[in-house]
Amino acid sequence: MALSDRLIKAWYDGHPALSLLTPLEALYRRVVQRKRQRFVAGEGEIYRAAVPVIVVGNITVGGTGKTPMILWLIEQCQKRGLKVGVVSRGYGATPPSLPWRVAAEQSAAVAGDEPLLIVQRSGVPLMIDPDRGRAVQALLEAEPLDLILSDDGLQHYRLARDLELVLVDAARGFGNQRCLPAGPLREPMERLQSVDALLYNGATSDPEGAYAFTLQPTQLINLCSGEAHPLNHFPAGQAVHAVAGIGNPQRFFNTLEALHWQVNAHAFADHAPYSRELLNFSPDLPVIMTEKDAVKCRAFAADDWWYLAVDAQPSQAFAHWFDAQLSALLQAR
Repeated sequence: MALSDRLIKAWYDGHPALSLLTPLEALYRRVVQRKRQRFVAGEGEIYRAAVPVIVVGNITVGGTGKTPMILWLIEQCQKRGLKVGVVSRGYGATPPSLPWRVAAEQSAAVAGDEPLLIVQRSGVPLMIDPDRGRAVQALLEAEPLDLILSDDGLQHYRLARDLELVLVDAARGFGNQRCLPAGPLREPMERLQSVDALLYNGATSDPEGAYAFTLQPTQLINLCSGEAHPLNHFPAGQAVHAVAGIGNPQRFFNTLEALHWQVNAHAFADHAPYSRELLNFSPDLPVIMTEKDAVKCRAFAADDWWYLAVDAQPSQAFAHWFDAQLSALLQAR
């Protein structure tokens, strides 16, 4: 087990050695709390866009379903006739310059896997830059937009925001509720008191004071042909190789097992690079991966490689709440 895997296990299952990290945790907390205090006080360089900005993020390390939720939010905004743009840090991307406009035909190495997935799925204008304020500014100069969604960026306090949505993995929660490096939190738990909405990925009903959403598998897409097939394309009991390089690979493997396939799990680091040789598994079985992984594998995919398309399905209560928030934001501007 890699060091990072052991640390994550300790965060969620507990380990006495974490007490050794208490001084570093205290230092980390002071730094992030000071950044937050300066932002609230309006100190420092903070970019405020001429259109509403909605940040979708989390306070924990690891995946919580942000990309599917971003796609759902895009769809809801477009249903109202709004022109939506997205900004992202572009983790792992190597663009020639910054800020960088992502196009569907670019490679994941240039654009980043999550930004490329969003553009290929939705076609929205998307700009990557670690400086998200600069990304928003560049996007607004390039496109007439009504609203900006920030993919992650909850802790990026150089960008003003009108709405903060925080996603939580319902199964893992907040672990030991300690900050890095002694726990999985990017910010202390008190930060949740100031956000606009909490959404729990995998919750079966709305928790008190929060909302539930699930990731629903919809179809299998062949990486080579692009053909879509229903989920019963593989019968129950089919053995498959499952590939997941996301924040919480086990969630993907659990989804495949719930579809009654026999899963040979292959977990990789979040944003991991791939090659044909790396995914040359034995025995020879169909390979099913996440859509995020697929954008990095199409160029060398074999005929029997697939990705599982999933859609975020938030509760009706959240859908109504978000619609009301959109109305209020647009009227205010």
